[in-house]
Amino acid sequence: MIVNESFPRDKHHGWKFIRFGPDGLLYIPVGAPCNICNPKDNRYATIMKMKADGSGLEIFAQGVRNTVGFDWDPRTKELWFTDNGRDWMGDDMPPDELNHAPRKGMHFGFPFCHGGDIPDPEFGELQPCSQFTPPVMKLGPHVAALGMRFYTGPMFPEEYRNQIFIAEHGSWNRTTPIGYRISLVRFLENRAVSYEVFADGWLDGLLTRGRPVDVLVMPDGALLVSDDRAGVIYRITYRK
Repeated sequence: MIVNESFPRDKHHGWKFIRFGPDGLLYIPVGAPCNICNPKDNRYATIMKMKADGSGLEIFAQGVRNTVGFDWDPRTKELWFTDNGRDWMGDDMPPDELNHAPRKGMHFGFPFCHGGDIPDPEFGELQPCSQFTPPVMKLGPHVAALGMRFYTGPMFPEEYRNQIFIAEHGSWNRTTPIGYRISLVRFLENRAVSYEVFADGWLDGLLTRGRPVDVLVMPDGALLVSDDRAGVIYRITYRK
C-alpha cells in the first residue's frame, strides 16, 4: 500500500475521484474548502497528479472548484472533467461546467470567474474572466455534474461513439430541482456542440427517486449508472 499524506484534510469538497491517466500517473482532485473563497494554499481547487509510488506530486490544473469526474479522450489522450459551480448566486447561475485540459498549467477561473464569463460577486474584481480558460460546455445550473465517460463501447449506435455521458447528481438548493439524470454532450469535429438529456426519471416533480453518481462503459458496451440514493447500479443497454 502506498500512502501520500500531502493532501489537505478538509471534509468540505474532500471527496476524491482518482484515476490513472494514459501517462501512467494518478490524477487526484483537491476541491475548494468552501462554497466560495480564495485560499492561500495553492493545492486547493486543483487537479493534482503523482507517480504510482506516491512520489512526484504536482499540480496539473487550477481554478477547479470541485470536480468529481474526469476522463481522457480516447483519440487524443487529453483530459476532460466536470466541475460544480458555486452556490447562492441564484437559481440560474452559475452553470456547472465541462472542461478540457489538454496540457498542464491551465486555470479554469475559480474563485474569480464562473462559466467563463460570470465574474464572482466577491472575488471577480481581482482578476478578469479573460485570464482564464472557459468551459467547452456550460451545463445546467446546480445540476451537480459528477462522473463522466467518453463512450467507447460496441453496443450503442455509431453516433454515440466518443461522445460524453455525464451523471448529474441533482440540485439541493434550487427553487425548482434540476439534474437527477444522465446527460449527453455531443461532439462535431472534436468540438462539444450540444448538451441534452439522455436518461431521466429519477426526479418526479419534487419527489427524488434516485441520484446518479457515476457512469461506466462495460466491455459489451452497456452503460452502468450508480445511484447513491437508491443504493443500486443500473445497466442501460441498446436494442435495435
